[in-house]
Amino acid sequence: MRTWQVGDVMTREVATVGEETPYREIVDALVRRGISGVPVVDGFRRVLGVVSESDLLHKVERAGHPDERRVFEGRRRRAAREKADALVARELMTAPPVTTWAEATISAAARQMDRESVKRLPVLDDLGRLVGIVTRGDLLRVHLRTDAEIREDVVHEVLRRVLAVRDGLVTVRVRDGEVTLDGRLDRRSAVELAGRLAEQVSGVVRVTSTLAYDVDDSALVDLDADRVTPVA
Repeated sequence: MRTWQVGDVMTREVATVGEETPYREIVDALVRRGISGVPVVDGFRRVLGVVSESDLLHKVERAGHPDERRVFEGRRRRAAREKADALVARELMTAPPVTTWAEATISAAARQMDRESVKRLPVLDDLGRLVGIVTRGDLLRVHLRTDAEIREDVVHEVLRRVLAVRDGLVTVRVRDGEVTLDGRLDRRSAVELAGRLAEQVSGVVRVTSTLAYDVDDSALVDLDADRVTPVA
């Protein structure tokens, strides 16, 4: 069962700057393109870092109020002061960059953004070259899928292809991304698997299952496990 990947939602035409791109040109690129960050690349389109609005704002914050250097200066304060004095992308960028691949799943990219506290991920190919960029907003596009599209995936991918369930045994309803499964299957394990797989369908917000089953095969599995004789 295929889930949406970064390559399905990323922006492929990426605005970039070089290491020596001046501060004003970077600001102009962000404002003109309506973006909040831009990758810094070398001549081979390898990503060296990312310049974001927060990197640029240090100069605005300290305009007319230069900081005095302190003997014991914290890392964050020192980095902010250095970026306030920076003139080109190489001095402004945050490095090393946090990146991803086009084949990464949407959920994996979301977890990476949360873990690294970043708002965008440059997307690299197998040779480490920039091929796109994905933002938090891009990841949310998965939830713009229609209820009909989601239902189609649950019916065809989960029930028919993976579980080989005959038509008519399970009723699938989808409303605002919430999936409801109703009906009856032969085994408890199939019921549980149907619910788990439905949750993995791209765009699903929640799954409610009222599926019944004929045989509780989990009890059979436990019984077989008890019969295994330990090896001395």
